[in-house]
Amino acid sequence: MIRLSKISTVPSKKFNKEKCKAKLDELRAEIKDLQTDLFAENKQSLLVVFQGMDASGKDGSTRSTFKECSPLGVRAFGFGKPTEAEFEQDFIWRAHKIAPPKGMIHVFNRSHYEDILIQRVHKWIDEKTVDFRMDAINHFEELLTKEANTRVLKFYLHISRKNQVYKLNQRIIQAEDNWKHNPNDKEEAKLWDDYMECYEFALNQSDIPWNIVPADKKWYRNYFIAKTVRDTLLDMKIKRPVLEQQK
Repeated sequence: MIRLSKISTVPSKKFNKEKCKAKLDELRAEIKDLQTDLFAENKQSLLVVFQGMDASGKDGSTRSTFKECSPLGVRAFGFGKPTEAEFEQDFIWRAHKIAPPKGMIHVFNRSHYEDILIQRVHKWIDEKTVDFRMDAINHFEELLTKEANTRVLKFYLHISRKNQVYKLNQRIIQAEDNWKHNPNDKEEAKLWDDYMECYEFALNQSDIPWNIVPADKKWYRNYFIAKTVRDTLLDMKIKRPVLEQQK
């Protein structure tokens, strides 16, 4: 049973900042090559899901992990408030229509889990609907895995409440970060305990396990995610096709 309050938001002292940053460059290079192999093979795909509280580093994690990759093979999608067209469909429709085709890596910056997080926190849906949607999410991810040959890799960016407050304030203080400021973020931050409860439900009820990322230290967050992505791509045993005479 996952209890976020029992999990540290900072890395173990055995990890060295400079060594992790140096290793990150190697991991990015490996991810670049593996992404090329995936694109060339065109038989399987990877969906990377980032969830976390505001200012936990979802945008930065996306940029850092896939920094060296070809934009032809990686696409990122943000999940904000559903559009009118999306509201007219079932809740998971907007995720399904942008699931990665074969050969591609797709990144969800927030995801289909928003529909059992923010909507549950604000009580826009009842608990019966929450349970139904959780089952639907598990079935959706199973469909991607078994029918579409898509590996689903999920990260919860585990930031501390103190660090979130600091980073939200920096968006106001630092002129270059003003564009990130959303007045509503601080109101949402007041609902921290409610969000933690809803996140724990999602993490514990998911059939495909989550990676809990200590996210207070950016250098470790980026290293952890890149290593996990690299390891996952290796585990997919991707084979770049070669001409018959070269076999």
